[in-house]
Amino acid sequence: MDNLHDSRAGDIPPRETRRRRLDLNPFVYLKRLMPRGLYARSLIIIVAPMVLLQIVVTYVFLERHWQLVTERLSATAVADISLLLDEYLSDPSEDMAATLTARANHNLDISIAFLTGENLPDTPSSSGGLLEQSLSKQLRQQVARPFWINTSKYRDYVDIRVAYNGGVMRTLTPASRVYAANSHIFLVWMAGTSIVLIIVAILFLRNQIRPIERLAEAAESFGMGRDVEPFRPHGASEVRRAAIAFEKMRARIERHIDQRTAMLSGVSHDLRTPLTRFKLQLAMLGNGPEIDDLKNDVAEMERMLDDYLEFVRGHGSEASEEIDLADLLEEIRQDQRRKGHELKLETHGDLIVELRRNAFKRCATNVIDNACKYAQNVWVTAIRDGDGIDILVDDDGEGIPENQLQQVFRPFYRLDAARNLDEGGSGLGLAIALDIARGHGGDITLSRSPVGGLRAVIHIPV
Repeated sequence: MDNLHDSRAGDIPPRETRRRRLDLNPFVYLKRLMPRGLYARSLIIIVAPMVLLQIVVTYVFLERHWQLVTERLSATAVADISLLLDEYLSDPSEDMAATLTARANHNLDISIAFLTGENLPDTPSSSGGLLEQSLSKQLRQQVARPFWINTSKYRDYVDIRVAYNGGVMRTLTPASRVYAANSHIFLVWMAGTSIVLIIVAILFLRNQIRPIERLAEAAESFGMGRDVEPFRPHGASEVRRAAIAFEKMRARIERHIDQRTAMLSGVSHDLRTPLTRFKLQLAMLGNGPEIDDLKNDVAEMERMLDDYLEFVRGHGSEASEEIDLADLLEEIRQDQRRKGHELKLETHGDLIVELRRNAFKRCATNVIDNACKYAQNVWVTAIRDGDGIDILVDDDGEGIPENQLQQVFRPFYRLDAARNLDEGGSGLGLAIALDIARGHGGDITLSRSPVGGLRAVIHIPV
């Protein structure tokens, strides 16, 4: 489609500037990432705070739990090491070393060795993490001697070495004795309860959202002119009230359509009766220029009457059916060929859609008739695009002024310009077409065609 609003190179339209500012807004970006469905949004509203609370509580609790328990376990382990070292230093003999080693292994589950004549390793002691910090603090307070710690060499043990005059006391303490090793139980319980709560929330929300989805589907189908089976309102009280209101509204609309159709049927019969008498009387008068003019006037009155009744009657009484728009457009192309107009028709994609066949044929025919009447060439393209089907009708005629593109849909509206979409008619062609399109939940838009004339786009949702 041609761009009707040219701008100089380098200038940024105000709308584009606003769009760029919105793109930089983090809240707008976050809104785009949010799901659009009520079910997904409700689930996020319930699950997100619960998960966030679980994460915060878990972090705070575990951080405090690890710190407190690790400090107490480290203090106890270092106290045992300090006691063993003091006992040995009170009697630094081989018998005492053997006795303390046996007692530590049997009673304290600690492996110790007194390495006479050795020094602490040259490699630096571990100094990172909560465990190393806690052990270092306790060793400084209780032992007050040079020490060396390694927590990464052995998987299940902590290597602690303390220097004394003449040697090094080495201890291999089980890791479970110096830091909390049962935190995974808490994590399992937290994850398990979270999963259970999420499952309950999903099932509960699904049951609550399903009535709303059914009501939305019924309203959408009714807006598209499709048959809607009566359904029993259920769910929350607010949803029941909305469903009951929808059922009452649908009943009122259908009753109004039935009453209007019945009334117009009677009006049509009453108006056609004198027209039929006029035609019979004119037929008995013979032929002649004046008689032919009268016959043309009567025929024009009959066509106008048909347009008026078609516009007011609507198409609610026709049942919807699944059709292929490609076949329907080919049928319209053959009809136009019999009228002396040649269409260039192209179809793309799956064009199967449920609609009222006769009504939609009238809609497409009205739009195509207008194009054929005021242009030499007409192109019709049908394409499936996302959630709908677009029928593009392009012509190379004179087009319509941009300020009148919306006004031509008004009933009985006539253009003062050279192109009159309903010249010699009732002025209801596009109004009827728009009414039918919107009756199917779609729309008709007009714009300038890339080939120079008018482009009419009939959009029908699938």
